[in-house]
Amino acid sequence: MTSTPALGEHARIAQRIIGSIVEATSPALSPDGTQVAFVVRWTDYDKNLRYGRVCLAPVDGSARPRVVSGGDHDSAPEWSPDGREIAFTSRRGEKKGDATLHVLPVGGGETRTVATMKEGIVQVRWSPDGRWLGFLSRVRDERYDAEDVSWQSPRRIETFFTRLNDEDWTYDRPTHAHVVRADGTGAPRDLTPGPHEYEGLAWLPDSSALVTSGARHETWDLDLATDLFLVGLDGHVRELTHQTGNHSHPRVSPDGTMVSLIGQDDPMRIGNQHVGLVPVAGGERRWISRGLDRTFSTTVGTQEPRWVDDETLLATAEDRGETHLYRIDADARAPERVTHGPITVASFDARGGTIVACVSAVDRPADVHVVDASGRLRAVTDFGDRYAETVSPVGWERFAVACPDGSGEIDAWIMRPAGLDESQRYPVILNVHGGPFTQYGETLFDEAQYQAAAGFVVLMCNPRGGSGQEDTWSQAIAGPKHPLTPGTGWGTVDVDDVLAVLDAALERYPFCDPDRIGMQGGSYGGYIATHLAGTTGTRFKAICSERAVNNFITEEFTSDVSTSFRAEMGVTHLEDPEGYAAMSPIRYVRDIEIPVLIVHSEEDYRCPVNQAEELFVALRLLGKDVTFYRFPGESHELSRSGSPIHRRQRAEIILDFFAEHLTPR
Repeated sequence: MTSTPALGEHARIAQRIIGSIVEATSPALSPDGTQVAFVVRWTDYDKNLRYGRVCLAPVDGSARPRVVSGGDHDSAPEWSPDGREIAFTSRRGEKKGDATLHVLPVGGGETRTVATMKEGIVQVRWSPDGRWLGFLSRVRDERYDAEDVSWQSPRRIETFFTRLNDEDWTYDRPTHAHVVRADGTGAPRDLTPGPHEYEGLAWLPDSSALVTSGARHETWDLDLATDLFLVGLDGHVRELTHQTGNHSHPRVSPDGTMVSLIGQDDPMRIGNQHVGLVPVAGGERRWISRGLDRTFSTTVGTQEPRWVDDETLLATAEDRGETHLYRIDADARAPERVTHGPITVASFDARGGTIVACVSAVDRPADVHVVDASGRLRAVTDFGDRYAETVSPVGWERFAVACPDGSGEIDAWIMRPAGLDESQRYPVILNVHGGPFTQYGETLFDEAQYQAAAGFVVLMCNPRGGSGQEDTWSQAIAGPKHPLTPGTGWGTVDVDDVLAVLDAALERYPFCDPDRIGMQGGSYGGYIATHLAGTTGTRFKAICSERAVNNFITEEFTSDVSTSFRAEMGVTHLEDPEGYAAMSPIRYVRDIEIPVLIVHSEEDYRCPVNQAEELFVALRLLGKDVTFYRFPGESHELSRSGSPIHRRQRAEIILDFFAEHLTPR
């Protein structure tokens, strides 16, 4: 018999912090607002899997939440209009990989299966008359029925965006809108056959049609526009918008006259996305949230706005590291903040006069809360308390630093290592987020927690180019040749901001050791990591560049979103190869004089593994100190949704690397 090798110290820290996270997602209120269904998710390291089950709880706290679904991969609860049943998705098919749709009688009785699909089922929506369930699911080309790939016909590629990160091939597996009878008496029906992809689903009040978003025009992969469509139960499709921007996340008003959406005017314009309205009968789209210069497409949990009544909606928006609920009026008055404090509202629902939200904080995974009229939160679940008892997560201190050119203020956070002795100095790990149009914020971040638990000071910030502030903040690093929002390009004022935060932290916090500084970043953060490794000499003692963009030109030839960087830069890599090369951090590779750790996933299509290979080959040829780890079977999402074992191994590799290079010998 062979025994499982004992875990090292850093592996134990990572497994405890990642593996102890139990959290609530996908809250769904009963029509009368008295009960909330939600999904509880947890990690099983013995089986190397993430699990989920549907739970039910009264919103008044009169009883403990209870599990109501019997599977291990249950998700997406949706109440029937009469409140007697809950639909949910699972993986209970006879064939491995099959996705299933079920209906559970709330008062007791047998759960019935109403649909089995070859691909995942998402966006489940019950028709208002209770007769139908609408959902989205991918439809495979017949080539996937072949015995193996040696029998498959070749793919004829005619557009961009045919193979996407974490999805694999999509052009011959497009996502379509389906309906199936809720009583389970009929087979699912594809309402949108053909080559086009769709996202989002919402019913008209009379149950005659659905609204969805997609791109059906011939030049969709060139102009990047997406539209809203009205799809009848007979399959007739009518366009509600006409290539005038990006339109997604539809919801229909209670009176059936308007469709709410999230989007922006020009696909080539980077920056904040807003809530808009389009008449169901056809007409001009108008934006109703622009009284708040923040994005309503959030880093954590973007979802459809919710109609409270025919004149009022609820939606989430970012604000300088926080994510809150906002009340938005159809007459376009300035949105009113509903929730308050250093939190992240990850998902929410509003029905029957009740608002519920899954809310997390820096030291708490997401719990279901009831939101009262004043914005106060009352917890329905206690996953955060249990996590605190098990892990003892640490909080952080928020501070702000002026931009070096005086144009704004950079939000930053510092997390002290567990058991800090203020008289001692500790090694520092500077973290930079991906995106760049995302933000660090007031939510549980497992990487920060295990870095602090391993004895490091954790430093994070939101430099220019990210989200959470005004449009001008995110547009600051657009390409200099951008026709709409010209900026200074990547690796300019954003790097200035990151280094300004580091300087301020070293000055303000004596426990930070200026001689033991490391840096870690993934994706766009990996770009910054490689850039800093080659431009700051030996100020950093070690840098981890993860799933990075290292060469903009090859990125634009090989990524799953190849050609889309023109929305950031304003020109293509064919029109301005010199500009793309100038922004590529690999140009500084000869100047790298510190140890570099490269971490990349072999099935990362967003920043393909050749980005890591190019950096490794260059560093190795130049005789530099470089270590390269490749994770099989993982995508760009390794750090967030990779297998539990791989996530633990990744954390151990990174912590061991920084411990070796930042700890005095």
